[in-house]
Amino acid sequence: MITVKSPNIIKGKVVLPSSKSICNRALVINTLGRNSKHPENLSDCDDTRVMVEWLSHNPDEVNIGAAGTAMRFSTALLAVSSGSHIITGTERMKNRPIAVLVDALRDLGAEIEYVEKEGFPPLRIKGNMALEGGEISLPGNVSSQYISALLMIGPSLKKGLRLVLTDDIVSRPYINMTISMMREFGAKVCWVSENSILVEPVAYTQRDYYVESDWSAASYWYEILALSSNDDAEIELPGLFAKSLQGDSNGAKVFEKLGVITEFGENTVMLKKSSVLAKEIDYNFLEMPDLAQTFVVTCCMLGVHFHFTGLQSLKIKETDRIEALKTELKKLGYVIRDVNDSELIWTGERCDASENIAIDTYEDHRMAMSFAPVSLKLGQININNPEVVSKSYPKYWDDLISVGFEL
Repeated sequence: MITVKSPNIIKGKVVLPSSKSICNRALVINTLGRNSKHPENLSDCDDTRVMVEWLSHNPDEVNIGAAGTAMRFSTALLAVSSGSHIITGTERMKNRPIAVLVDALRDLGAEIEYVEKEGFPPLRIKGNMALEGGEISLPGNVSSQYISALLMIGPSLKKGLRLVLTDDIVSRPYINMTISMMREFGAKVCWVSENSILVEPVAYTQRDYYVESDWSAASYWYEILALSSNDDAEIELPGLFAKSLQGDSNGAKVFEKLGVITEFGENTVMLKKSSVLAKEIDYNFLEMPDLAQTFVVTCCMLGVHFHFTGLQSLKIKETDRIEALKTELKKLGYVIRDVNDSELIWTGERCDASENIAIDTYEDHRMAMSFAPVSLKLGQININNPEVVSKSYPKYWDDLISVGFEL
C-alpha cells in the first residue's frame, strides 16, 4: 500500500508513455511485414514488453501475463505464423473469454485447441502461414481487439478477409486506428459498408514507424487538473498529436465540461484550468471505454451528476470495472448504481464514508491511476497494490512525484 499526498500547486511537464494500443498494433503489423527493425518509441509497459519479449525469442509457450491486448493480437498472429505454440497468462487471463476470436480464426482455417477450460486461455495453436481466409461475421459489440486482431492478419490470408459485423459496433475508433495503421504499412483495407470491412491479400511493406504518446495516460493528468483547487494549475504533455489515431483523444472535449481546457502546440498539449463546471453529464463511452473510470471518479469528486452509457465492455476488462467502481466509491461515501451491466448513474446519493480506507486495485492499472488524484480533494489517499500501473504506465508514480505529490 502507498499513501498519496497532494501538493499545493500543480505545475509541470510530464513525458507520457507511448500508446500501447499503437505499439502492439505496430508490432503485429511489423512482424507480418517481415520487418526486423522494431517501431521507434515503444512503450516500456507490461502489455508491450510481453509482446516484444515473445516476438524476440519465439518460445514454445507464450506467457502474456495479464495483457489482454497482447493475448488477442498474439492469438491471431500465432495462427498465421510457423510452428506450434501454447499461449497462456495469469489466472485472471484464464478467466477472460476468447471464444469469439477462436471461433472466427477456426472459420478461417486455423487450428486452435483449448488446453484447459472451453472458451478461455490457455490455447494450443498450430500455425499455418497459408490460411485460406474469406468471409466471416462476428458481433460488433464484442471487444474491438478481436476485430483488430482479425483485420491485421487479413493481408496474410490467401483470399484476404471480408469481415461482417453484426449488432452495434463497440469502440469504432480502435477499429479505425487499426485500419489507418494497416494502410500506413501498405495494406489494402477499407469499409465497404457501415458494418463490413474488406482486406485484400496484399502484403505489408516495410517502413520505419514512430509511436505517439498515450491519450489514455493523459486522461489522469486531465483529472488532476480538474480536481486541483488552483486556478493557475497547468501541465504540459509533449508527444500528443492534435490529429491522433487514438479515440481516447476525444476525452479532451468532455473534460472541457469539467474545467480543463486543452491548448495544442506542435506535437504537444498544455492543460489549463477554466471556470466551466457542468452540473450533470450524459455521455456514451462506447468509443472510449478505457476512460470511464477516470470520468466516474472525477465527476463524483466534483459533485457532477452523470449518466454514462456504452460501458458493456467494462465487465470483461482486467476486472469487472463496473462492480469495482461501485465498491471503491462507496468506501469514499458515493453511491453509484449500474443498469443493464452497461450504464453507470450517480444522482448525488451519498453514504457514510469508511474510516482508514485503502482503495483496492483488483489487478487493474486504471483503478490505481484514476483514484490517486482523489488525494487532491481529500488531502491524501491510500492505494493497495500500486505496482499494477506497470501494465500501461510504469512511471506513473514517479511522474506524480515530479509535479509535487508525495508518496
